Amino acid sequence: MTETRADRRLVSSGSPFERSYGYSRALVRGDEVLIAGTTGYDYARMAMPKDVAEQTRNIYATFAEVMKDAGGELADIVRLRTFVTDAADCEPVLKVQGEVFGAIRPAATIVVVSALLKPEMKVEIEAEARLSGHG
Repeated sequence: MTETRADRRLVSSGSPFERSYGYSRALVRGDEVLIAGTTGYDYARMAMPKDVAEQTRNIYATFAEVMKDAGGELADIVRLRTFVTDAADCEPVLKVQGEVFGAIRPAATIVVVSALLKPEMKVEIEAEARLSGHG
């Protein structure tokens, strides 16, 4: 779902948090796509898996939908910023990242933080993309 405002387009994943917390899942400005920090919710069921790898897969599924709505694809992502709450979760998160982005290889950072918004959230990822015209 997209909403246009002047020089930018807002892209929603359908999360109820977007409107109530005052943000967009993504903002498209020209060829630039900025994807907000995204956690591992399955938005169709509003459920959060316990497994950090599954949370990461849900995040990348959300990214794929957002990029499609923005007129692009995952291959257009040029930067990932990943936040995990436990250093032990870096390996499973990065393994999924490798499965999804192994051929794309965006610039990426992973940071261990003390907490995310809710205790069940083990990983949060934000991304930047440049649309390359294949959408």
